[in-house]
Amino acid sequence: MSLLDIRNLSAAYDGADVLHGVNLKVEAGSFVAVIGANTAGKSTLLRCISGLLPRISGEILFQGENLLSLAAHQIPQRGISHVPEGRHVFPAMSVEENLWLGGYHRRAHPHELRSTLEQVYAQFPRLSERRRQLAGTLSGGEQQMVAIGRALMGKPNLLLLDEPSHGLAPKIVQELHDALVAIHQTGVTMLLVEQNTKLALSVAQHAFVLQSGEVVLEGATRDLLNDSRIREAYLGI
Repeated sequence: MSLLDIRNLSAAYDGADVLHGVNLKVEAGSFVAVIGANTAGKSTLLRCISGLLPRISGEILFQGENLLSLAAHQIPQRGISHVPEGRHVFPAMSVEENLWLGGYHRRAHPHELRSTLEQVYAQFPRLSERRRQLAGTLSGGEQQMVAIGRALMGKPNLLLLDEPSHGLAPKIVQELHDALVAIHQTGVTMLLVEQNTKLALSVAQHAFVLQSGEVVLEGATRDLLNDSRIREAYLGI
């Protein structure tokens, strides 16, 4: 059984259809990417998984349980953490306060939570150095570290990442690449939505191509990198 099994998923905003019968599977321990142009429905897909969209039909099965029967605040308790597009840190709170919020549903186990915090600091040493600094004063790359670290505080089985490279300098994107690979190597299953196709296909093992709300292509990333359609449409070569 797949860790995440999305079946015939459709979603709409204010009467406008965005996703049309999407089928997608994520196996435990895998790193899966969803690529596509703007307005393809990539971010909508992650919001559906996180319970943030009310107008949804189909099934989203996580470890066999249909997430559509749950409220949004119950999703993290099931082992899913979402890093939203645009980071959305709390600017007037310190780095460490932002991180603690990510583990709020684990607050009954403070010793385990403290251990997770130290693991996040080991992954992102700069956050440890700036733990008392207000998150709103950090650089874009550092804020992205906070957003990812906050999600990791939930000790997720599945980490959802929405356009993590957006607005970052090339050097920082390379650091992000390395961080995502390292996090995956700890055993976290990852689903990455990314418009930076080169980044997505370099870190993921399997990818789905979303176009106008429909999955039009899928396969191993090594194969997609050599697919003339992908190279022309998304890599410009």
